[in-house]
Amino acid sequence: MPMLDFVLPALLMIGGLWQSPIALVILALGSAYMGAKVVEFIPFTRRIIEQREAERG
Repeated sequence: MPMLDFVLPALLMIGGLWQSPIALVILALGSAYMGAKVVEFIPFTRRIIEQREAERG
């Protein structure tokens, strides 16, 4: 139950963001940036990216 107490307000706050297109664009850009950083950080995906770049020349 403590986890639900932590997650529920966050979900309600995100639900309120659906009302504002500007906030959604900011959220989408932030998510894309963080996703790209996570992909670079994970060693397995980094090796895949390096292999693709090596094949291209």
